Amino acid sequence: MRHYLDVWRMPGGRTLLSIGILARLGIGMVPLALLLLVEQTTGRYALAGLAGGVYAVAGALVSPVAGRLSDRIGPSPVLLVTGVVHPFAVGGLVLAGESLPWIFVLTSVAGASYPPTSSAVRRAWSDLTGPGSGYHALRGAAVAAETSLFELVFVAGPILVAVFVVLPGGPASALVSAAVVTLVGTLWVARLPVMRHRVRSAAHTAARGLGPLTAPGFAALMVGALALGLSFGAAGVIVPAYATQHGAGEGLGGVLLGIWGVGSASGGIWFGTRRPSMPLPRQFGLLLAAVALSFLVLAFMPSPLYLGVALVIGGATIAPALTVTNNLVSRLAPPGMVNEAYTWGVTVSVGASAAGGAIAGSIVDRPGGLPWAFVFPAAVLMAAGLLALVPGGPVSRADRMATDRLREAVLAGDGAPEAVAGSGKTPLPTGEHLG
Repeated sequence: MRHYLDVWRMPGGRTLLSIGILARLGIGMVPLALLLLVEQTTGRYALAGLAGGVYAVAGALVSPVAGRLSDRIGPSPVLLVTGVVHPFAVGGLVLAGESLPWIFVLTSVAGASYPPTSSAVRRAWSDLTGPGSGYHALRGAAVAAETSLFELVFVAGPILVAVFVVLPGGPASALVSAAVVTLVGTLWVARLPVMRHRVRSAAHTAARGLGPLTAPGFAALMVGALALGLSFGAAGVIVPAYATQHGAGEGLGGVLLGIWGVGSASGGIWFGTRRPSMPLPRQFGLLLAAVALSFLVLAFMPSPLYLGVALVIGGATIAPALTVTNNLVSRLAPPGMVNEAYTWGVTVSVGASAAGGAIAGSIVDRPGGLPWAFVFPAAVLMAAGLLALVPGGPVSRADRMATDRLREAVLAGDGAPEAVAGSGKTPLPTGEHLG
């Protein structure tokens, strides 16, 4: 755990790991609270689900634009603007009453203006732990800490909404609380020096067209992100359906998903203390395969108790897979496109999650379909893992190119954050540990 203590002591580390997580608590609160508020107001689950879909799609579509803007002018101005607009839009939903036009307008604005805090924070860790910064050896622990703690947002968020629902304010109080936390946390993070002071070099290239999606290996990496997002969306449907079919009710389904998140966070924290010697693409492929196997095992669980145990154990593969994904995003993205690259990961994951939930739901509704619903994401994940494991595949080739690029940057003393973020006195890194 010494590595985590060193990460905590880094400049800005305390804020990024505490306020940076609290600022994103709304990710785990707003979708559920919005669903409950619209249903309570209109009395129709169909409209509530539609509002939730509008919120997610608006965020997914605008996220890469916000990322590209952050790359060009820095994340601080973008965070300051969205950190104010989003909370006010969420607060407006509480006042919208039964007016459907206002509900959908404000839902669209709230989704589109959600602060790109995740991409900004992950980019900040990339800057702070760049070769030559003196902290490059802590990059793995820093990314693992960020990924694992972020997992807790999806555990704590729904629990907090459940608490607010039984209080006098109901879902409205949950939305207001999420808005306040987002406002305060985002503005706090935006004022960090690493967010306001950016070091640029000639290596930085302004994104055009599809931006990082055209970079070598990046599209193939997004296939893995798509597989993970699809599996998360599928689990959100399959696990509650499993609990219901076994007579335990949908409430237990939420508890089981929370247990899955705890297992993921635990696995991520453990993974951050390791220093695997194998290249990142191989780690990526093997972890995708491990997540696939964890889904396949779920198809054979005879009761919710056994399913819960399997979710805790299998969940331990989730955060490590996401950690390696984030490491590869920062390595494969061209200089000057890192924020946008992270937001593309969010967009792909959100879109795949929605598709995964829809497909899994159609499988669950078929007679005897529940076990096969677990097989579906397992098959997709295994295919993505095998693609990543191809020795001469696009991810492996791009990773080798990134190793050469970083080595050249260290030798040249380039001041780019992705390459050298400090004095440049760090010994030349080896290929396996440049991620």
